Amino acid sequence: MDGEVLWTPPADVRDRSRIGAYLRWLRTHRGLEFADYADLWLWSVTDLDAFWRSIWDFFEVRAYAEPTATLAGARMPGARWFPGATLNYAEHVLRMPGVGDDEPMVIAHSQTRAPVTLTAAELREQVRRVRAGLVRLGVGSGDRVAAYAPNIPETLVLMLATASLGAIFSSCAPEFGTRSVLDRWRQIEPTVLVAVDGYRYGDKPIDRRAEVAQLRAELPSVLHTVVLPYLDPEAAPPAGTLSWAELTAETDQPLEFAAVPFDHPLYVLYSSGTTGLPKPIVHGHGGILLEHLKVLALHHDLGPGDRFLWFTTTGWMMWNYLVSGPAVGAAIVLFDGNPAVRAEPGRPAEPDLGTLWRLAAETGTTYFGTSAPFLLACRKAGLRPAELADLSALRGVASTGAPLPAEGFRWVYDEVGTDLQLHSLSGGTDVCTGFVGGVPLLPVRAGEIACRCLGARVEARSADGTPVLDQLGELVITAPMPSMPVGFWNDPDGRRYREAYFDVYPGVWRHGDWITVSGRGSCVITGRSDATLNRGGVRLGTAEFYSVVEGLPEVTDSLVVHLEDAEGGAGELLLFVVLGDGLELDGTLRGRIVRELRTALSPRHIPDEIHQVGAVPRTLSAKKLEVPVKKILTGAPVDSAAATGALANPESLVAFERLARQRSAAGGAPVAG
Repeated sequence: MDGEVLWTPPADVRDRSRIGAYLRWLRTHRGLEFADYADLWLWSVTDLDAFWRSIWDFFEVRAYAEPTATLAGARMPGARWFPGATLNYAEHVLRMPGVGDDEPMVIAHSQTRAPVTLTAAELREQVRRVRAGLVRLGVGSGDRVAAYAPNIPETLVLMLATASLGAIFSSCAPEFGTRSVLDRWRQIEPTVLVAVDGYRYGDKPIDRRAEVAQLRAELPSVLHTVVLPYLDPEAAPPAGTLSWAELTAETDQPLEFAAVPFDHPLYVLYSSGTTGLPKPIVHGHGGILLEHLKVLALHHDLGPGDRFLWFTTTGWMMWNYLVSGPAVGAAIVLFDGNPAVRAEPGRPAEPDLGTLWRLAAETGTTYFGTSAPFLLACRKAGLRPAELADLSALRGVASTGAPLPAEGFRWVYDEVGTDLQLHSLSGGTDVCTGFVGGVPLLPVRAGEIACRCLGARVEARSADGTPVLDQLGELVITAPMPSMPVGFWNDPDGRRYREAYFDVYPGVWRHGDWITVSGRGSCVITGRSDATLNRGGVRLGTAEFYSVVEGLPEVTDSLVVHLEDAEGGAGELLLFVVLGDGLELDGTLRGRIVRELRTALSPRHIPDEIHQVGAVPRTLSAKKLEVPVKKILTGAPVDSAAATGALANPESLVAFERLARQRSAAGGAPVAG
């Protein structure tokens, strides 16, 4: 671990932060005192009943029926939280505590249309109308409503209206191909489909009418389709569909909220679906509500007066995370478009990684969330956001989606701001949150995730299953969390759910990441455990490898896979690099890559082959496809190794397929790159 301190909490942090207010509340109402964050965390994962009930009470959760207990049995899977309680997630988002009716709460910028702002009152009014529109379409508790729509206010309004009825929401970003969408929605059989006609990405119009027609044709469960004219506002809806205007027609129906059980399904999220059918992960009203209240307020320190931006699409769980912002009183900033170009009406788009930083300045964003690949791309491009835009309102930056190396941390403090707090966090779609991240009470250290989050009993386990500190191990969660899935859709006996998380360590959640937990409680995640580089007994996460390779100025992206030897030998380590414009992989650059890896990692992690490729295959949420590439290189057909419709750049797989054929023709011998 690097350990260099880049930010230290101010002396009065407990007076100024929401977690400080929570600590005072615990002292007053529970008689509890905690010396430091480590002390608080240990209590939160040891006395689960007391901790989660304190979250319920501190945030004044509104229940229609009170719970008979906090946790009815702590076994995993199968833990039942707040039995007997009834509530509604949408009601809590629309409470917007500490916010006046006329305050802007949704600030949406788009490369497709002019900016849109909704006040608190306007957001409630739109949800009221859409709720009434869904009722006219026959939607009731348990029905599924699907949105093929981008990160715009209408998608948020639809989700809240759906949740208010006790119906179940599911979204796919419109850049998803039809096969990927069908793979998801055939599993849950929605009755209502809401879709855009298209969108702009930069200055490129992307027409989605044909895809919407195909979805209608191949989803027999869909009884009603609502088309939102986003790309062409003047367009009439296709025959047999409704317009968004019809769905949102004037009505005198009041805004009401169905009282549903704590674990009633709220929405279905999906695993990335890069291999096989995406897992349909069902999240519940109460679990998501409590988790998001806790993490957004106590860890990110969000509340009234904040403007919360996270660059995401509706196909990534970070959208669901972002749109809970109003539940803690924070306004949310939405962006739909290409973050790597500057697109203005009447001018051709031009490459520009400053788009989101300027958006943050223009909207007065106080908390900016993005991905580690985006921050590293900005660093690589030599971007200096603090010189580009007035970021004086910004007090927090957050990074997820991949491990952020130490040089990414330093870039944020050198080029964005010295006084802000950088949160590197990790979690997943499976829990719809981060279970390791930052907190206002702890310093920021280069290359480290500051802490394990409250209520998340995260541990590292060695190969024999024992907990370890200051050693690389499997990331496990050894106590239940309320936002663990209610289950998987159409998995009545829970078999698929158990196999996904509990097959290795019975009763313990295995997440599939490598993690090192330090003695002071900070963490470093070094990649997926199913993509580990294990050479000669030296186990290494891929994130460490990328940090070295992508530190070279010529390398813009990279991907590494380890092809194991069935005989137990060292196997083959294959490295793929994307180089800057006009550069070619020659002997000199190969030699530099090898020297850097030998020095920084170990001689055992020198690649057997280095190949130049045009692009690294990534999911739509920017994750590298290490495991599918490994499958392709060991002979699996592309179609079975990866669901191309779930990828941002499916054409990038062609180079790996070609290499697999060459290797096969050569009898598996190394092929010159």
